[in-house]
Amino acid sequence: MALDPAEQHLRHVEKDVLIPKIMREKARERCSEQVQDFTKCCKDSGILMVVKCRKENSALKECLTAYYNDPTFYEECKMEYLKEREEFRKTGIPTKKRLQKLPTSM
Repeated sequence: MALDPAEQHLRHVEKDVLIPKIMREKARERCSEQVQDFTKCCKDSGILMVVKCRKENSALKECLTAYYNDPTFYEECKMEYLKEREEFRKTGIPTKKRLQKLPTSM
């Protein structure tokens, strides 16, 4: 039984694991300033980072949570996932491998 590449139905694992993974990656990119601030604070503070970096940690959590709770952002990530899945079903090649195997010159 072949799968229709354009089918929009999502399995449980896609809804609860794969799409949230894309959301985390994209949210970390969009909150890169807060990620950098928190990382720098942790490196500078060493073992006292738990106490010294509360402000940076709160800012990072707030930024990430805003994206995680945004239904528009979820739909954006869902559409990106569906596009990648459709392309995989057509070609049989995962996106990451397809992008790596592009010829540089002919």
